[in-house]
Amino acid sequence: MKPVYMDNNATTSVAPEVLEAMLPYFHELYGNPSSMHSFGGQVMKQVRRARDQVAALLGASPEEIIFTSCGTESDNTAIRSALLSHPDKRHIVTSRVEHPAIRALCAHLATQGYRVTELPVDAEGKLDLDQYRRALTSDTAIVSLMWANNETGVIFPIEKAAEMARERNILFHTDAVQAVGKIPIDLAKIRIDMLSLSGHKLHAPKGIGVLYLRKGAKYSPFMMGGHQERGRRGGTEATPSIIGLGVAAELAQKKMEVENTVVKGLRDRLENTILATIPNTKVNGDRLHRLPNTSNISFEFVEGEGILLMMDEFGICASSGSACTSGSLQPSHVLRAMGIPFTMAHGSIRFSLSIYNTEEEIDFVIEKLPPIIDTLRSMSPYWKTGAKVCEEA
Repeated sequence: MKPVYMDNNATTSVAPEVLEAMLPYFHELYGNPSSMHSFGGQVMKQVRRARDQVAALLGASPEEIIFTSCGTESDNTAIRSALLSHPDKRHIVTSRVEHPAIRALCAHLATQGYRVTELPVDAEGKLDLDQYRRALTSDTAIVSLMWANNETGVIFPIEKAAEMARERNILFHTDAVQAVGKIPIDLAKIRIDMLSLSGHKLHAPKGIGVLYLRKGAKYSPFMMGGHQERGRRGGTEATPSIIGLGVAAELAQKKMEVENTVVKGLRDRLENTILATIPNTKVNGDRLHRLPNTSNISFEFVEGEGILLMMDEFGICASSGSACTSGSLQPSHVLRAMGIPFTMAHGSIRFSLSIYNTEEEIDFVIEKLPPIIDTLRSMSPYWKTGAKVCEEA
């Protein structure tokens, strides 16, 4: 059974054009791009081309692109670099809804004597920029705010936030892993110091990422070794993956209009039909300022894991907003930060689409999902009494 894949914020399929471009560099053109001989030199030319392609997608200069292994490495590098470059500053500003790549690192740094301010969000997952401004101090080394949330798709006002940090001479980093390739980004017009992206979120392979480093920004390498990446990230280049990312970046630039029309249309039809046909459902997050492919929906009085397991029987792939850890079911930290009621947060499902999803797949999910929810609610001891309470309220 071919899966109906709607979990693209978790990872995407490698585009056929990307795979085709990568294959020769596993076997025929396997030279080390750092070698002096022409066999390696021809590979370096393709690495440079990939750097140009990624830079074009971001509105950056090629020399501002550093290839890494993933978004997590890029995030860690950005924050650690800022702290090492400003040893007299001990304060980090971030938000409560960041990816674990940021939150886990900041939690660790807090044990090392750094002060971390996690900005709250409102019920729609939006930041209060006045509160953000007040959080910035002369001791702040770096601000790290995600461009778009991986669970809800909510887009933060990154341009304004970056400008406010620049006014205080504070380094600004954004985890743009979910945003790149889905919405326009032009770093020539926005004063961002560092930006992270991950290849496997935009139809490139896993294991390749990028750290954008603005020209002139203070920087201290995280990975030390050889002279690769102008001495900013040691280690032999992952040539096939870099070339694949370059092609994926070029494809993303060409397909961005499709993302924001066709994919958005599919997302909206799925979402609106679910809301219209299944009672006690709610979209989580700002429905206006969000990614075109993402819908996070709560189904009251059922557990997300139960929905996922029953959808999986039909080959439907999505994600739950709650996680099961050591037998204790805990709602997503993002939904908790938004103040989503427990009975809703427990039953949240994220559908994240791509350019490869079809109308037929949307129809299939619309057909299968209502009976799944009915079945799960019929087994819930809280459904009948909870529904009545909800109606009376």
